[in-house]
This record gives sequence, C-alpha cells and structure tokens, in this order.
Amino acid sequence: MERKPVVELKGVKKSFGSQAVLRGVDLTVYEGETVVIIGRSGSGKSVTIKHVVGLEQPDEGSVEVFGKDLSRLRKKEQDSVRLRLGYLFQSSALLNWLTIGQNVELPLLEHRKELKGSEREETVLSKLRLVEMENARHKFPEQVSGGMKKRAALARAIVLDPAMILYDEPTSGLDPVIARTIDEVISNTGKALGAAQIVVTHDMESAYRVGDRIAMLYEGKIIACDTPDEFRKSRDPVVHQFIHGETRGPITEASP
Repeated sequence: MERKPVVELKGVKKSFGSQAVLRGVDLTVYEGETVVIIGRSGSGKSVTIKHVVGLEQPDEGSVEVFGKDLSRLRKKEQDSVRLRLGYLFQSSALLNWLTIGQNVELPLLEHRKELKGSEREETVLSKLRLVEMENARHKFPEQVSGGMKKRAALARAIVLDPAMILYDEPTSGLDPVIARTIDEVISNTGKALGAAQIVVTHDMESAYRVGDRIAMLYEGKIIACDTPDEFRKSRDPVVHQFIHGETRGPITEASP
C-alpha cells in the first residue's frame, strides 16, 4: 500500500536580511515514518520545521502539509492544519505555575471545550501514561528533572492526537542515559499514535535510534536522505565528516 505524503517541501528558500539560511530545501515525509534532520548549528534545521508549522513563510518554494500549501491558506484554515500537528520545543516551554497535569490539559481547554472534566482528566492521564509520567502529574515543572520536563512537554504536544509530531533538539542538554530514554519515548509515541514525525537533532546516536530516514542539511539544502544503515555507509565527504565528528574536511573549510 502506497503511503501518502504528510509534508512536502519543494525548493524552499529563506533569508534573514542578507543571510541565506535555506537555499532550496526539498524534503518529503510520509505517513507513519520518522525523518530526522541533522546538520551543524545554524544550518537551518529549526527554521525548516518552523516552515512546517507555519511560523515562517518561504521566500520562494512551497510547503505543503496534509496536501495543503500553508502560504495559500487563510488564518482559520492554517489554524485547522496546526491542530493536527504536535510541537515539542527545545526548551520544553512548560508553564512553571501549573502542574504537569495542568500543562498537558491546556490544549484540551483551548480546543476541546466540549469535553467534560472527567473526559479531560482521562485524556491527560492516558498521554502521561504513554510517556511514563503519570505519577508526576501533580508536580510542578521545577520539581522534576530535565528529562521529565521533555516527557511532560511531549505529553502536552500529543494530547490532541496529532497526525504529525515535530521535535526540536529533544535530547539537547540531557545526559546519554536520559537521552536514550527520550529516544525510546519518541519511537514508542510515533508507533502508538501512527503519527509521522520530524526530529531535529545534532546527536547522531539519537538519529540512528529514532529515524526511519535521516536527512542532512548543508549549505541550505538537503544533500543526503537515506536509512540509518545507508547513512552510516555514505561516502559523501561532508556526510562522513559530520557523522564521525571529524574536525577537518569540507564542512570546516566551507563554513563561514
């Protein structure tokens, strides 16, 4: 059975002032798959996923989400598309004055006003169970670890059962053991919801663990996109340098 594209970026270009960040990005993400975007800091990874959620508009090219070009939609239609997306911010972005459970409940209060209190509670608990955070629902963000904050933020991101989830550096700042736990949660969440996922990271071990395909951004374009196994065997000098953490080679020399 042929999978349908969930996201299609075609020739996307984006500049900020005189700085060209994206110089023609082409990328397709299909139903139920996890695509990891890697690249150096400042390569445009976060800018790319901001285009997917409509936080940025391309200078040239198009971004289609669920078959709709976001730039051609009215605000109400854009909002309808965004409700089908879950977004995990790098900082987690939890509200410190609310408990973990209350943070997760926020999207339901805003967008599922027809739900009764008991229905909201069960929905929140089901998502907290999925990320193994049920026992922390009455705690405040300052009372839990960085990894637990990430999981709580993920529960909030998926509480509306999105068809696609976007992760911006989900393991950034975490120790290797906690990072591996977050990777497991990402994989399990995608499978449980049947959702497509885009994960932005610079952590190659994480990329190998969670990605069905890995795409590398370099000089504003996707220069490689393949399975983890094929990526490991890449002979492209830029890809090879990045995945092996080498300090000399084309990336260093080509970078400003």
